[in-house]
Amino acid sequence: MNKTLTLITNVCRLLLALTFIFSGYVKAIDPLGTQYKMIEMLSAAGMTGVVPDWITLMTAVAVAAVEFSLGIFLLMAIQRRNTSKWVLGIMVVMTAITLWLWIANPVKDCGCFGDAIKLSNGETFAKNIVLLAAAIMVARHPLRMFRFVSETNQWIVINYTVVFILISSGICLYNLPLFDFRPYKIGTDIQKSMEIPEGAQPPKFETTFIMQKGGVQQEFTLDNYPDSTWEFVDSKTVQTKEGYVPPIHDFSIEDKTTGQDITQQVLTRKGFTFLLISPHLEQADDTNFGAIDQIYEYAKEANIPLLCLTASQEDAIKRWQDLTGAEYPFYTTDETTLKTIIRSNPGLLLLKDGVIINKWSHNFLPKAEELNEQLHTLETGKTVEDGVGRKITKILLWFILPLTFITLADRTWAWSKWLRKRNKINQLIKKRRQMRKKIVAGNWKMNLNLQEGVALAKEVNDALVAEKPNCDVVICTPFIHLATVAGSIDKSVLNLGAENCADKEKGAFTGEVSAEMVKSTGADYVILGHSERREYYKETPEVLKEKVLLALKNNLKVIFCIGESLAEREANKQNEVCKAELEGSVFNLSAEEFKNIVIAYEPIWAIGTGKTATSDQAEEIHAFIRSTIEEKYGKEVAENTSILYGGSCNAKNAPELFAKPNIDGGLIGGASLKCADFKGIIDAWTK
Repeated sequence: MNKTLTLITNVCRLLLALTFIFSGYVKAIDPLGTQYKMIEMLSAAGMTGVVPDWITLMTAVAVAAVEFSLGIFLLMAIQRRNTSKWVLGIMVVMTAITLWLWIANPVKDCGCFGDAIKLSNGETFAKNIVLLAAAIMVARHPLRMFRFVSETNQWIVINYTVVFILISSGICLYNLPLFDFRPYKIGTDIQKSMEIPEGAQPPKFETTFIMQKGGVQQEFTLDNYPDSTWEFVDSKTVQTKEGYVPPIHDFSIEDKTTGQDITQQVLTRKGFTFLLISPHLEQADDTNFGAIDQIYEYAKEANIPLLCLTASQEDAIKRWQDLTGAEYPFYTTDETTLKTIIRSNPGLLLLKDGVIINKWSHNFLPKAEELNEQLHTLETGKTVEDGVGRKITKILLWFILPLTFITLADRTWAWSKWLRKRNKINQLIKKRRQMRKKIVAGNWKMNLNLQEGVALAKEVNDALVAEKPNCDVVICTPFIHLATVAGSIDKSVLNLGAENCADKEKGAFTGEVSAEMVKSTGADYVILGHSERREYYKETPEVLKEKVLLALKNNLKVIFCIGESLAEREANKQNEVCKAELEGSVFNLSAEEFKNIVIAYEPIWAIGTGKTATSDQAEEIHAFIRSTIEEKYGKEVAENTSILYGGSCNAKNAPELFAKPNIDGGLIGGASLKCADFKGIIDAWTK
């Protein structure tokens, strides 16, 4: 079951990672296209002109960067908990948005994959439902994702990924998108792309005209269009039948002066034609207008038409002419079409016999010295190869190969480090592998004021300094003692722990003490899951799971308590109870994280009652606990996990208990409040 859950989690992780990487990258290399889609969505929500263009552009870049980066982080299992939460949050928001798009249908395509893949709103919503389910699975089991880069080297991948995608967006914004997925890519024959194949049925549309007469409005169609006594108010066009839509279906050029459509004249012309593209001249970058004028002069001398296509009105054209001294003619084309043709304002297209053979951003226009001969003899006048293979090679060289190198180097180092460590252990311990720690831990509970506690800690410390113990010794004190006691003990013989910590990292939780606060006092251990906390304060497995994660995050070792009540023991359910408590709060950890867990078996019926489980009873349940850990994490982890007995252990019964092979020490309550009694239990390891 655990292997199946791990497999499912990693399949979901891979699906999400590849989707986020692809979606983020196609957006990142076309930031203007992403911005246009955002503006379209804002318009559909009734927010036209509310958000400035520079904000939508920066948002487009940021959204693409976040999406791509999260995809890489998921793929490499970096910051697994945080990444999975971010991905889940994004999928919740995106699923809600696409539900609205599916129901309201304000736009035809939400642009989740840019122009690379077009999905209907229904298809997008269905896709997001699948991804949301995958995100929930990954967020519930983030630690089941296999790491490719060690935690210490994750910062390299994080920074490299973010820098790479932001630079990619910057380059494509300054020049043109690295990959062109639109119908007007280089090599496209515009006229052929506008044709409907023989036998294909075009879609049908119906236009309704809203007219007014005598204060009364009425709707008409072309079939019953009224006479001139009716005043036009508005019109609406709806598609009534699906049909074949050619890749290019909205390209037209209209003479602003005469209203004449010159599309065919331009597309059927033999030879070269320059098209200067500017959706809005009032927003066009005028930095390089001198280069445009030089190209126009060259074109005029070479008898090559240069037309400026724009959706701007006369006042904007006049302003551009006054600003740049432009003498080339201006024609009208649909704004959306112009934005689709080239992601630059202005941008330059070169046609030959109606075929797009080159495109330039206004930042990379042909220089005057390059235009020194007839165009057909120059590189400028030759069709530019798309070079998809070359572009993919660049991505491999600049991102994928370095990332692969980092991963291999990290794994090689981790492997060699493991080998060195293994060899060192083999040299130090010839016959046996590293033995698990023997631990005696005192749990003071709510006893002793500060002065009494410090005095007891010093007394225990002095006794251990005088006679070195044969086990690790821990005293777990109330919160108020920790900082003071930490300065009073020798950590080479005595460790310090807390009796509890909060299930929250920080915030407005009056009276709580966080794991970070515990660690800051000098403590190295914390007791979690004690039966008294479970019974009196109703701590659930989920609460304890959060506490364990926060404790480990702050480098605290956890003494995790499990055990059954008298009724459960009498019903012979002790094994079932202990296994459930392990599965509920600590079996979500990785094997590496579990190394910082010490299990304390505490038969609740034997705590503070004077009753004690026999050594055989204790050994039996300890052996079962170790076998359960082995079933989850394997033999090596199980053999190295310390399991303590915590049921009214004292100096008399400690030697017999500690002699059992699966009992590695004790979690001591009342007997830890007196130095002599506590020392007597510690000394059981010398007998």
